[in-house]
Amino acid sequence: MPATVIVGAQWGDEGKGKIVDLLAQDADLVCRYQGGPNAGHTIIFGGETHKIRQIPTGILSGKIAVLGGGCVVDPEVLVAELDAYGDRGAFCLSGNAHLIMPWHVAIDQASERRLGELQIGTTRRGIGPAYADKASRIGIRVQDLLDPKILRQKIEVALAEKNLWLERVYEAETFDLEDVAALYESYAKRLRPHVTDTSLLVHEALRDGKSVLFEGAQATLLDLDHGTYPFVTSSNPVASGAATGIGIGPNRLDEIIGVAKAYVTRVGAGPFPSEIAPAEQERLRELGGEFGTVTGRERRCGWLDLVALRYAMRLNGFTSLALTKLDVLSAFDEIPVCVRYVLPDGTETPNFPAHQSDFHHCRPVFETLAGWRRPLGDELPEAAQAYVEFIERALDVPVRLVGTGAERERVLARS
Repeated sequence: MPATVIVGAQWGDEGKGKIVDLLAQDADLVCRYQGGPNAGHTIIFGGETHKIRQIPTGILSGKIAVLGGGCVVDPEVLVAELDAYGDRGAFCLSGNAHLIMPWHVAIDQASERRLGELQIGTTRRGIGPAYADKASRIGIRVQDLLDPKILRQKIEVALAEKNLWLERVYEAETFDLEDVAALYESYAKRLRPHVTDTSLLVHEALRDGKSVLFEGAQATLLDLDHGTYPFVTSSNPVASGAATGIGIGPNRLDEIIGVAKAYVTRVGAGPFPSEIAPAEQERLRELGGEFGTVTGRERRCGWLDLVALRYAMRLNGFTSLALTKLDVLSAFDEIPVCVRYVLPDGTETPNFPAHQSDFHHCRPVFETLAGWRRPLGDELPEAAQAYVEFIERALDVPVRLVGTGAERERVLARS
């Protein structure tokens, strides 16, 4: 299909980068529509491991990689990745994307420290403060890099406020105008050739029948409006965010592929109904390599949650699923799957709670499936096939791709 959205169906870290990289082989453009460098995508192929934070993973396949206006950009990270991968494919950057400035990182870190036990669990990369300034209409955009005079003026205006906050509220170090202006002018020289009207670029590609992949940086349950608020990101990873984040009509989106791990993980604070008891998580974490690409933090691990996946299906309208890391479950004799929640009043529900308090206090109802206790090859063992089919029946959506190993090639296509 010409326009395909790849959406994380859980709390992130589902292996979206691998699926995007696989499907990018037949695409012309690969576009990221939201988020910033707080989300890392790990790609393994040719015996090499690539960990990419900002630039769309499609550049590894020599495709046109696009960062849309819905993204926030850390110029330091982006320049480093362009130096590493920029010769592999073309890169286009929306002038409407917002810049992460040094004070955003400082405020993010200081704010989390002040919150103490109530902290959100951000990656402290400045993402939230950058989006906050965007919503307050005082952000600095990529297009401001095109004019050194405008860039300096906007930095000066911003520092007049931000330095006060840093000094008097957060008791943190302030920033010098000359230092910041000189640093961002150095980034500007590297990025100016890539600034493009990406909305027009993608529109014309779709008009001409080219294949376009859209990828989000985070996942459904971290969506600002529909996720497990306040333990969410600061933008909209759901499929509809692809249209606004890139700048095309929603009727241009043809296929929506949800990516879900065969179990589930999340990073940071927040409720997690199917979470495994802490003493038992270590085995699954080690088997799956569940450590953050960007932060190295241990990921919390739980059994597959079909209630949450059903909710993700409703929000995104998946046309199919890609199920990753099925091979990790090969070590277990029995595999629990969360099929319903018990609400605080004792009632059971197959649906995701609409109210935060219910979700925070709900308990999982598990159904146990047989394990297969053997490595996965070109064909799934009978019990592994039954596990996949159980998910398909529960969600009423086909599982078209199954990940059976870390490498790009370790994916089975199902009819």
